[in-house]
Formats: sequence, C-alpha cells, structure tokens
Amino acid sequence: MRKIIFTGFIFCGIVTTAAAQNWLGDAMQLLQRIVPQHSKQFILEIVPKENDKDVFEIDRKGNSIVLRGNNGVAVASALYYYLNEFCHTQITWNGVNMHLPAILPLPKKRIHKNTPYEYRYYLNYCTFNYSMSWWDWNRWEKEIDWMALHGINMPLSITGEEYTWYLVYKEMGFTDAELANFFCGPSYFSWFWMGNLDGWGGPLPLSWMKNHFALQQKIIARERALGMKPVLPAFTGHVPAAFKTKFPNAKLKQTNWTNGFADTYILDSEDPMFAQIGKHFLQQQTELLGTDHLYSADTFNENEPPGSEPEFLGKLSARVYEGMRQADTAAIWVMQGWLFYSDRKFWKEPQTEALLNAVPNNKMIVLDLATEIEPVWKRTRAFYGKPWIWNMLNNFGGNTNLFGRMETVATEPAKALHDAQSGQMKGIGLTMEGIEQNPVLYELMTNNTWNDQPIDVNEWIKQYITNRYGVLDNNTATAWNVLRNTVYTVPANKYKRDGAESIIQARPTLDSLRQWANTRLNYDAKDLLPAWDAMMKAIPACKNSDGFRFDLVDVARQVLANYALPLQRQIVNAYHAKDSRAFQQYSTAFIALMKDMDRLLATRKDFLLGPWIAAARRNGAAEKEKALYEFNAKDLITLWGDKNCPLNEYACRQWSGLINDFYVPRWQQFFAAATKAMEEGKEMDNEKFTQQMKNWEWHWVNARKDYPVTTTGDLLKVVTALYQKYQNTIRNAY
Repeated sequence: MRKIIFTGFIFCGIVTTAAAQNWLGDAMQLLQRIVPQHSKQFILEIVPKENDKDVFEIDRKGNSIVLRGNNGVAVASALYYYLNEFCHTQITWNGVNMHLPAILPLPKKRIHKNTPYEYRYYLNYCTFNYSMSWWDWNRWEKEIDWMALHGINMPLSITGEEYTWYLVYKEMGFTDAELANFFCGPSYFSWFWMGNLDGWGGPLPLSWMKNHFALQQKIIARERALGMKPVLPAFTGHVPAAFKTKFPNAKLKQTNWTNGFADTYILDSEDPMFAQIGKHFLQQQTELLGTDHLYSADTFNENEPPGSEPEFLGKLSARVYEGMRQADTAAIWVMQGWLFYSDRKFWKEPQTEALLNAVPNNKMIVLDLATEIEPVWKRTRAFYGKPWIWNMLNNFGGNTNLFGRMETVATEPAKALHDAQSGQMKGIGLTMEGIEQNPVLYELMTNNTWNDQPIDVNEWIKQYITNRYGVLDNNTATAWNVLRNTVYTVPANKYKRDGAESIIQARPTLDSLRQWANTRLNYDAKDLLPAWDAMMKAIPACKNSDGFRFDLVDVARQVLANYALPLQRQIVNAYHAKDSRAFQQYSTAFIALMKDMDRLLATRKDFLLGPWIAAARRNGAAEKEKALYEFNAKDLITLWGDKNCPLNEYACRQWSGLINDFYVPRWQQFFAAATKAMEEGKEMDNEKFTQQMKNWEWHWVNARKDYPVTTTGDLLKVVTALYQKYQNTIRNAY
C-alpha cells in the first residue's frame, strides 16, 4: 500500500492500485476543466463503495476542500454537490453560472452521500441524431463532464457503430457497392441501427465511418476512465438488402416502418447465421472497444414481430440473447421498453411476459423508457422480475417547447423505489429524444441520484433559481411559480405525451392541428403571461446571469409561439367570411410575429440554425460530402424524409434562421394563394397548394446556404421591445 500526495495537481489519499491512481488523475483533469482557477483548493481521496453502490463525501483538511468518492463519477458528483450547495452555481446546456469567490468556502462538517441506484442511465438512440449528429470531441468532452457531474454511470454509447458493421460485412464478402444502399446518412443512424430504414440520406462516405469510430474510441475511453459502464450495441437481425442474393437460403423477413421508407430486411433469429453474425459482431466490437458486458438490442422498434404466440416470442428472445452470450458469457441485454408503451395492442401480458422470461433475470435490464408518462412497470408486474430502470423521456424530436412533469419527476422515482410491488428497480435515467432544452427538468431528475426520498419541489426550486441566477429575486420566484403550474404541470386526467409545437411550424393550413405540429397545450395559454411579466421585472436584478438570459428569451419565445394560434384562427375566420381586409390585416400580423420571434431567437446561440448547419458541413472533407451533410441536417428538422414523408415537422425547431428562411416563406406563399382564391371568388385548392409546398420544401433542404453562427442584437433591448409591442395585444387576444 502506498500513500501518494496529490494536492491540486497532486493526489492526497490512500491508493492501492494503478487503476485507482488513473481514475483519480482523470477526476482531477475534470475538476481542472470545471474550476480551472480553483482546482488547487481541492484534495481528492478514495472511499470504497457501500452496498456495491457509489458513494461520495465532502470534507475539509486545513484550508483545502476534500472530495472523496469510489470512482470519477462519484468525485465529480461530490464536486457538483459542493458547487450547488456552497457556491450556488450551476452548469446546464442552456446557461452556466460559475461565478466563484477567489477563496472557496469550506464545509463545516463532513457530508456523506450514497446513492440508492446502482444504475443511472443516459441517452436514447434518437438523441444521437436529434441533438448529437454533428458533435466533435470538444462537444462530447463537455457532455461527458456533464454526465459525470450529474451522476450518470451507464451511458448508451453507439457513436461510430456503423464502422464495426462495415468491417463485419466486408469480412462476410460484401462489396462496397452492395453496402452503398445500406448505410444511411449521418442524421438517420438511430433508425438505421433500430432497423427502421436503409440508405436514406446516404451514401455514407467511408471517411465518416473511420472518423466517427475514432471519436467513439475517445468517448468510450473517457467514460470508462471516470467509472462509467457504457452500453454498447448488439445484433438485432437487421441486414443489407443484398443479403438475400448473397445468401439465398437465409431466412429473411421483409418489413416496413410505414413512414414512407423502403422495406428493410431482418434475419430470422431461427436462422443459424443469426447467432453467428451476432457473435462475430460482438467479438469484432470487443476487440476494437473492449466491453463492460452491457449490450443494447431492440428487435422490434415500432415494428411488430411476425407472430404473436407467446411460445414463439419466448424462443425468439432467447435466440437474440444467445447471440450475445456466445460472444460474451457475461453479457447483459439492456432492452428499451419503448415497444411495450408504443404498441400495447400487440404487447399484451402473455406476449410481454414470454419475451422477457425467456432470458435469465440476471442477464437482462429493462428500460421503462417513458416512466413519467406511463409507468409500464405497474402493468407488467415490474417487468416480471427483471431488473429495470425508471426513466424520464420528456422530449420528442428535439422540439423547442417549455414542457415537463415536474412533480412526477420529483416524487415518483423514490416512491417506486420504496414500493413493495416495484420488484428489481435498479436505477433511474434520462431517455429524452433531444437535449439542450428545459434544463430545469434534467437538473431535477438527476437530483434524485443521491436521494431515496421524494424531492420537495417548493424548496428545490428556490435553490435552483438561486444557483441559476445568482440571486433569489421575488420576481423570478413569481415567474417560476407560474411556470411550475403551467408548462411544467400536466393534469393527471389529461393524456399528453409531449410539449406542443407552434402553428407557425405547421405546413400552412386552415386547420389548427396538422400532422406532427401539434398545437395542443397542457395549460391555458393566458396563464403563462404572468411569467413573462415577472421575468421582465426581474431584469435589473438578474440581467447578468447567463441562465436568466436564456430563460427570459425562452419564456418570451413560448408566449409568442402560443399567440400564433389565436392569430391564425382570426386569419381562418377572415378567410371563411371572405373578408379580404381582415385577412390581410391578420396575415400581415402573423408574418410580423414570426419575424419578431426570429429576431428574438437570434440573440441566443441556443436558438440559432447556423451552428447546426455549419457543424454538419465541417464534417465533410470535400464539397460533395459537405453538401450531403448539409442536406441531412436540414432534412431531419423539416421534412424528415422525402417530400412526401408523413413525419414532416416531427423534429421541428424554433430557431432563428429556420423561422425566417423556411417557415415565413411557406406562410407567405400560403397567404398569397388564399388571397388570390378570395379575389377570384374560388375556394383555395389545398391539395394543389400542399404539393407546391412539398416541392418548395424539397428544394430548400437541397439548397446550399450559410446562416449566422453568432448572435445578433442586444438581447435585453429586443425582448423589451417585443414585450412592449405584444403584452397588451396578447392579453386582449385571450
């Protein structure tokens, strides 16, 4: 046993293994990234796990702050707890407050925290595209730090998976030509990996595969260095279309996701090649990346199995696991439980029980993927004995809206933990489809990590405001009371999966609801107005806070986005009344509202289209690649697929640049067509117009254009001008 002194850049603790020394070094590097000017005021030490779960302590030695933990995640959690509790600071995607005194305050007594949750899961397949499609190592490094600070120890890690599959299929004799229509473009990997589509947005350059596999190696190395156990992919049966000609005797199922994409091919688990390929893939992956024995595989993501007999489903499930076990006898199947929520008509009790029970309990973990919306564990007898994780999904498509179930997130994980019927609940997690919105929900959910009791939201929100804004102002307290009881409350008797979009994002229509641009709110729009009033009053006290400035814009954005709907209804009424003067008045106001929203959003980088497009193009070496990636970036957030794709607007965003360059021209063309129809005494041909729009949209996603990557306008001046312009108008509208 050796004692190694390291204060600031020197450890101070009892170190018994080289591995411990290594993770302490990585933990210190994280600390230096988070508090570079204050890192020498900290000492890091090791403490053992308790009941095989993570633990941390905060203490003092002389004039130094001691952070103890059993791994890097625990130490990072201790750091964030200290920063929250003692320095009233905060680190979120949308606003950072790290105003620290030169000499940090010392704790008066030792603080000891242990987590009741063995697993703290993070990410959804969809997050890797709706938010992470274009990330480089700098952005990933920040995210991994965020994960560690927030106690995450079980991240889904699938970046670069396509390269491993490329190597596997090349070894099986497939040519590049045969694979060209298999691998999709960078915006669509999530659905390619889940077997929903082939080739869309491609062909994928080999350079992308190699670069992102190298990125994955860095991601995996950092996650493991901090004590995380990444969940890596496994084989689900999805194979190239060329498989049917190369292996004509293979037992294949032709399936279709029904969203406008071509059929994909699934190798039947009964075919001997299924286990062979599954074993080969995991062996190749393990050779390249190592393993923590956790594997994600979702065989029926929004696709039903070919049969519903429980015996058939049980055998199928057992064979999927066997493909993992043959490569790794310690393999644990991590299954997204989305299918039990999204397709409950198929997955009744006999089918669900058969699928799960075919795998030993200690060889599977089930993610209750959207527990805050519907706790599937309650109607499956806690997944029939399987270890499972309580997850918050909250966001779909990376949409821009204020939304969440704050009280549910604060209280239900702990209630489930102590529920006698909850079986083997082993953890909590975040499974949002998109990040970088609603930071309060993610701070609240991860606050459960070191607690086994429900969180008192009344008390928690006070500290959240203080940490975020640097001060607890009466006006911000008023604003957050309104937010908590409007956007962040979903009535128990009202089914609402996710937040609403604005009518401005809908393909222009005379209807209030259209396809994925769903405008139904979970609150009365007028009830949100006092939050904007209070935030405006808080400007003098909080104007220098980054988090406040984001929230000020976000609240104003939501109020204006909501107001678009009653304004659109006035346009519709004027059209039906053939009142051309009123139609012109309201349609002009509607366009002005959209342009004002764009101007508002241009003041925050969080709401810019430009960085999304620029990051996509940076991934390309030659112009052809850059153009392909730009298409992928623009298509995903608008049409989603081709011009007839039924998923259009599923991933819509309220971003500056997107509003002015995409939404505004669409509505302008719509108003021009409607005006012409009224002038000619005809009804507007909606089908003809929609087809014209589809052609225009397709041209837009294929066009080459740069957008601002930096903010424009004085945020406070812009938001003040818009408040003065709209506050009375909106109140009168409601």
